[in-house]
Amino acid sequence: MRIFRYKEQSHIHLGVWTDEGKAYRLDAPDFMTLVQEARAAGLQPAAHVAKLIEGGSPIERPVEELELLTPIVAPEVWAAGVTYMRSREARNYEATGGKPAPETFYDKVYDAERPELFLKSTAARTVGPGERVGLRGDSTWQVPEAELGLVLDSDGTIVGYTIGNDMSCRDIEGDNPLYLPQAKVWKRSCAIGPFIRLAETVTDPYALQISCRIYRDGEKLVDESANTAQLKRRYEELVSFLARDNELFAGTVLLTGTGLVPPNQFTLTPGDRIEIEIDSLGVLVNEAVGAHELAAMSVTGLN
Repeated sequence: MRIFRYKEQSHIHLGVWTDEGKAYRLDAPDFMTLVQEARAAGLQPAAHVAKLIEGGSPIERPVEELELLTPIVAPEVWAAGVTYMRSREARNYEATGGKPAPETFYDKVYDAERPELFLKSTAARTVGPGERVGLRGDSTWQVPEAELGLVLDSDGTIVGYTIGNDMSCRDIEGDNPLYLPQAKVWKRSCAIGPFIRLAETVTDPYALQISCRIYRDGEKLVDESANTAQLKRRYEELVSFLARDNELFAGTVLLTGTGLVPPNQFTLTPGDRIEIEIDSLGVLVNEAVGAHELAAMSVTGLN
């Protein structure tokens, strides 16, 4: 079961797309309310949703034709770094200019007990499916990072999975690791969606294929793939460190790091189409917009 939010005639609704290919509108204001209702009824969210739609009529329009929004208005989006070997290699390349070097801090964090965690985005900076992600004006080496996102309850329970695009400036981070917030956080620098897959309906979250495709003027320039089986850390481990002496707000999303990075010579340009696909979660599609146009755009993620 995949939960989504959509807008219809200026009204925002919650919906579910079943594995049988039928979509239903749900009588709940948002995803976390749905989860809380299930708990109050002593049910798993999937069982609760099944009861809600029993005997109901499907949405007449195909899901592909609906105006989809972020599946959740996440109060915060956090991210984990250097959780895959490919990410460690890419970060070392940025930091050393591709030159051989002794052990770097990226090697150390990959092997350390404590993972790298950072605040990636707020609701206002996060965009949904079909929306445009921004490119910084002071970076010349920018890429998307395709990641599995964990949707968390306030107690740290993983209640769902979604797709995340952790936009990154490789040159800014490579100049100095202390520049990480500037390399990661700006207007429209994060996208999530289009769906939340209910956690209990995912058989093995460590066996999900992740793909990233980038098109320019209709030509596919990047086609990379990885698998969550390559993730070094466990999801519960990442969540436990995020929750240490910290308050988790219901609906927080934690991106779990990327196992695929575009070739080193590649950088996004305005108009590029980014497609991130994860098994059973769908495809998150966004277009990149340049800094000049980005400056004139409003924030979007509070819908």
